[in-house]
Amino acid sequence: MSTFPFESLRRLPDFESPELLASDAADRLLLSELKHEVEADPSLLEAGLVVIGDSYGAITLAAIADLGFTSVRVHQDARSGELALDNNAKELSITGFTHHDLDKELVSGARIVAMRLPRSLDQLDQWSSLIAAYAAPNVQVFAGGRLKHMTLGMNDVLKQYFGMVVASLAVQKSRVLRVKEPMSDVALEALSTWPKSKRYDVIDMTVCAHGGVFAGINLDIGTRELLAVLDQTPTDAKRIIDFGCGSGLLAVAISRLRPGATVIASDQSSAAVASAKATLEANGLGGAVEVVRDDGLSSQADASADVILFNPPFHSGAAVHSDTSVRLFAEAGRVLKPGGELWVVANSHLGYKPILNNLVGETKEIRRTPKFTVTSSTKA
Repeated sequence: MSTFPFESLRRLPDFESPELLASDAADRLLLSELKHEVEADPSLLEAGLVVIGDSYGAITLAAIADLGFTSVRVHQDARSGELALDNNAKELSITGFTHHDLDKELVSGARIVAMRLPRSLDQLDQWSSLIAAYAAPNVQVFAGGRLKHMTLGMNDVLKQYFGMVVASLAVQKSRVLRVKEPMSDVALEALSTWPKSKRYDVIDMTVCAHGGVFAGINLDIGTRELLAVLDQTPTDAKRIIDFGCGSGLLAVAISRLRPGATVIASDQSSAAVASAKATLEANGLGGAVEVVRDDGLSSQADASADVILFNPPFHSGAAVHSDTSVRLFAEAGRVLKPGGELWVVANSHLGYKPILNNLVGETKEIRRTPKFTVTSSTKA
């Protein structure tokens, strides 16, 4: 039985509420499977562990504290996840892990990998091909998730790059896929196709995306609505932020419309930041826009932006939670200059106007369809 204090872990700086926990049964099942493996082969402890997709640090920290790993390489897509891991490690006085980008160095020579299955099959494809391409030939991957988020399509993705995929029994509505026998040649070829790209003549733009980025290479409906009114944003804006930039599509569009302005594309997702850089490069704007990986807008100074463009999330991890957007609206309000404008596109039924009035300033409707509403809020 694990003695690790899972209940003491926190999600901060991500949104916290009683129903949103920092660890779950899938984390614990994954660790249980790892424990059986290292008990059977203690040399795995010396080889070190690679962890991918650890939400708030439960897998990484318990692997060190409970299982005895002294070296753990970790990749978390969300900046908030990295900060939560660091915060939880500090509280528990645990060391022995290092943060890594999603690259060869993360998985090079790895013999054992613990992975939380991502919701996106594209993201799983990119992660799996990276592991199969560069990990040790005898690597073992333990990929865990909640049953409600798992699909047979995940098995199909893994089977493209590994010769063996076996599912554990379900425990507390969770399951672990045990994966072996990497096919490195196939994986290397697949890895070379990232990021994906698509040309849109209608907006004269090529969109690039890595796995797991919101909407991928697609032009989502909400973004289309904001694009349609982007020319109505202030023409004299000197500093503009594409907040939650995703693939960087809006950053390209506003940079073209306002060539004299400093444009910043900001997102907490490492996949989004890499995608935005690729999109900007593909459209001849590489270096013209600053791309930042950030938790919210924490690296941006108070009262520093003239315009912020925002297509907000309404979830926190896998959980739908409107308070996530509220927290980010408050962040945008902090960063706007007096008289600055926050332009938001959101599902019409969410009714954000009163919240924006309160957190930012006077809010007016710019465009409305049955599904989406674009608003502009002026900082008091």
